[in-house]
Amino acid sequence: MDEEDYIPKPKDWTRRDIEKLSIMQLQEYISELKKEIDRVESDINSKKNFATAAEAIFKK
Repeated sequence: MDEEDYIPKPKDWTRRDIEKLSIMQLQEYISELKKEIDRVESDINSKKNFATAAEAIFKK
């Protein structure tokens, strides 16, 4: 496995036991996860834009 393939889990990340959560708590949890997904997608897009700009510089 390449070093790039390894994605470290944050030390504070643990799987939640959702069996004991209420519907409202589950909906809040989904909202939290969607916000995190949005944050990660934003970072991905930022990195893609940076990579595209860097490629444009070196292709000249």
